[in-house]
Amino acid sequence: MSSADPTRAAGGIGAAPAGIDRNLVGASGRRSAQGEGGAPVLVDIRNVKKYFPIQGGLLRRTIGQVQAVDDVSLQIHRGETLGLVGESGCGKTTLGRTVIRLVPPTAGAVTFNGEDVFKLRGRQLKRMRRRMQIIFQDPVASLNPRMPVSDIIGEGLLAQADQENSWGKRSVRDKRIGDYLEAVGLRRDYSRRYPHEFSGGQRQRIGIARALALDPEFIVCDEPVSALDVSIQSQILNLLVDLRERFNLTYLFVAHNLSVIEYISDRVGVMYLGKLVELADVKELYAHPRHPYTIALLSAVPNPDPRIRKKRLVLAGDVPSPANPPSGCRFHTRCWLRERLGNPENCVTDDPSFRDIGGGHRVACHWAEEITDATVAEFVPRAAGRAGPGPAGPGPAAPTTPTAPAAGTRSAQAGSLGQAPPPAAPVTAPISGAITQPGQSGSA
Repeated sequence: MSSADPTRAAGGIGAAPAGIDRNLVGASGRRSAQGEGGAPVLVDIRNVKKYFPIQGGLLRRTIGQVQAVDDVSLQIHRGETLGLVGESGCGKTTLGRTVIRLVPPTAGAVTFNGEDVFKLRGRQLKRMRRRMQIIFQDPVASLNPRMPVSDIIGEGLLAQADQENSWGKRSVRDKRIGDYLEAVGLRRDYSRRYPHEFSGGQRQRIGIARALALDPEFIVCDEPVSALDVSIQSQILNLLVDLRERFNLTYLFVAHNLSVIEYISDRVGVMYLGKLVELADVKELYAHPRHPYTIALLSAVPNPDPRIRKKRLVLAGDVPSPANPPSGCRFHTRCWLRERLGNPENCVTDDPSFRDIGGGHRVACHWAEEITDATVAEFVPRAAGRAGPGPAGPGPAAPTTPTAPAAGTRSAQAGSLGQAPPPAAPVTAPISGAITQPGQSGSA
């Protein structure tokens, strides 16, 4: 690709797809160099709720509400990747779609670079949509099978065309589409092909190019690798890391795989039944988890070292219905820590506040201080071998930006597991209310 700025030549805004300094300020003047600490807040989510009505009867009256997202507050800093993890149905995807207004909110506020997204209407909302994009989970269902790639990527450009960017001209639009296809590792001449002619990984690259074509600042990555093979997951993850560096992007990365979240994220939020239960720096959360649900998730991660044996923590019962969530702490019906503490009453009656327990580590649990590193080591041996103080000591180090290795040279799983910690001491006393299973030697 030419060293000239192809985006400016095409009448667009922002950094060029290739051959340009990643910290260069774009034509619009809104790009800034990515900082590791003290970065300004780009997305401020305050008390966001999204309820879906349940209708019944002959008149289709509303008889209930599915509380998909219930009073979630967090901040995403410019240039960082915030990982969001939790069980299926906990509200991760709904939160991401609500933030960028793909679904209308029930309550709350989202401020994007100082502008209230939920209050925008008409032309202002249309211009804001350029700056917020999404990468969908299913690379097959998200692409129209009756449209060639050039029309799939160019559809958003055509909708946002004006006299300033000249995206309404076919020649300008085609050049920009080719530039972004090359930026995601595809050839320019693929623009006339149809989605069925590509593999799953190539389809996801087309989806990424579609999200990048409008030059966004913030991208919601809705499980972009969960539908792909493991080897392809590694390539897509490395591509996303590289694109974040080149275009100064900010990600909200939704995933189930804790190893993927650890590899790509700067901070991690854990959701359960529509609420955010823990939020911390990625190193802090994986080394010193303080919510019993987070510990249960980490205990389910297989360890590739056959010398390490552990007891897996299997939660009792099923996930409650979001249409009728439990009172108090929503996790108390399955909480192993509550059983160990003798079933305290406040877990049932009082909704725990999402509070800071030190160093920016926030937890929604009445008894988070009762969890020590020794307790964590019973079920997460790998956390016992990690260095660094707990929440009671000095705060965690500032999030660092991962450097993208060559595509295909480092798998997501290998990039997150690190060195094997020493074997943990066996646990002799089982926890009441939860099932413990001896871990199998060897990897999953």
